[in-house]
Amino acid sequence: MTSTVLVVDDDPTVAEVVVDYLRRAGFTTAHAPDGPTALAMAEESLPDLVVLDLMLPGMDGLEVCRRLRRRAPVPVVMLTALGEESDRVLGLEIGADDYVTKPFSPRELVLRVRSVLRRVGAAPSTATDLLRHGDIEIDVAAHRATRAGRELSLTAREFDLLCFLLQHPGRVFSREELMHEVWGWSFGDRSTVTVHVRRLREKIEDDPAAPRTLVTVWGVGYRLDSAEAAEAADSVRSADPVGMADAAGAADPADPAEPPRPADSAGPADSALPAHSPGATADPASGASPHPSTRP
Repeated sequence: MTSTVLVVDDDPTVAEVVVDYLRRAGFTTAHAPDGPTALAMAEESLPDLVVLDLMLPGMDGLEVCRRLRRRAPVPVVMLTALGEESDRVLGLEIGADDYVTKPFSPRELVLRVRSVLRRVGAAPSTATDLLRHGDIEIDVAAHRATRAGRELSLTAREFDLLCFLLQHPGRVFSREELMHEVWGWSFGDRSTVTVHVRRLREKIEDDPAAPRTLVTVWGVGYRLDSAEAAEAADSVRSADPVGMADAAGAADPADPAEPPRPADSAGPADSALPAHSPGATADPASGASPHPSTRP
């Protein structure tokens, strides 16, 4: 039997993202845009957990939490843009079980919901708490990733990206899809994805410049390959070294509209390199000697 989570938030965009992620994680969800509606819904059918925004119009989240806890010991995860310690302490003192500050990772929120429900014995069973792919292993609940037994030092964004890819091996995702599916962003700079892919490759690939696990699919996006697929790609490289060398100087295959640069580089937003002087035409990151520009 799945657990039911009531999401109480007056921001329709935030509520939609949270509800979507919880549903995909196996929860039954309901949404209330304000305190009175939430209390009425809880009176009709008590949820297993409430994700509750603190800054609600009219009746605020603290009062909603107080009234909910008077009725029954329903677990509450506070969701708010306020980050001051006094707000966190007050929320926890009146009965909130956890506290997430906006902006937040939807996947982190799902993990916190699971953690709270696990403590009260109501978390839905799942086979995705432990993910494996070759020598990479992720304990989702513990927020811990290892490769060949060594713990990986991943940022929250990198961890979310790796979790998502391990859950969908062999499938290609565009950068727009990754932005939406992994982090819940409906807009933004696509090069952000390229940055995280590059950094993730540095931690999970033997040779980040020639990735065998997290590969680029020309003109489409990125895919997490199996060991068998990596071996097949190696065979292609061995059979056609000239073709692979020609591809090395092409633009990022995930975005053919980008200007040419070394293969699998991170994209315009990823580099912190200083701009080269006006009198040089070579990219300083390439290692090639710059040629003076033609002067009148």
